[in-house]
Parts: sequence; structure tokens; C-alpha cells
Amino acid sequence: MWHVVYIIAFAVLAIMAIANLVRNLVLLGSNARNPQSSRSYGGPQATQGDGPMPHPELLDQDGHVIREPLLVMRSISVKDAREQLDALYDGTGSSLDETEESGSEPE
Repeated sequence: MWHVVYIIAFAVLAIMAIANLVRNLVLLGSNARNPQSSRSYGGPQATQGDGPMPHPELLDQDGHVIREPLLVMRSISVKDAREQLDALYDGTGSSLDETEESGSEPE
């Protein structure tokens, strides 16, 4: 008896998930075709409440949208990353600074 209840519950949840997926895809498509959705956030129309407001973390102190990247990552090798993690674990600071000054690898 419980098997039937579980199967019905799973079927209902699966149908709800698929319906939600289809609804989100339709809304995404309609928003992409809507010319008002391409309006920028940083203009005066956004401060008067008639347009969508960005997340507060994307605003500077004056309320304008930040245009520069919020996170800049540089690519390092796995060996360098391992050395930095080992140095942090050992509490000795950055091992890259030590290797550049002494010219030898830390052990």
C-alpha cells in the first residue's frame, strides 16, 4: 500500500517540477524578447521605482550600479596553489615570497 502512495507522490512532484521548468523557460523567453528588459539599472528611472532594482551589493555608496568586475581571479598552477595552502596550514605566510627571495624551494 505504501508503495503506491510513494509512486503517486513521486509522480506528482515530478509533474510539478516539469511544469515549473516549462513555465520558467517560457518566462525567460518572453523576457528576452521584451524590449523593456534591456533597460539599464543605473539610470534615473531605476531610482524612481518604476524599473527593476538591482541587488544592494551591486550598488556603490551613491546608489549607482557598479560597472567594474567584483571578483578578479588570476590563474596559478596546482603546484603554486599547493604551496600557498601548505604555507597557510603551517602558519609561515606565503611560500611564494620566500622562494622568490631565497631562490630555493621550501621543504
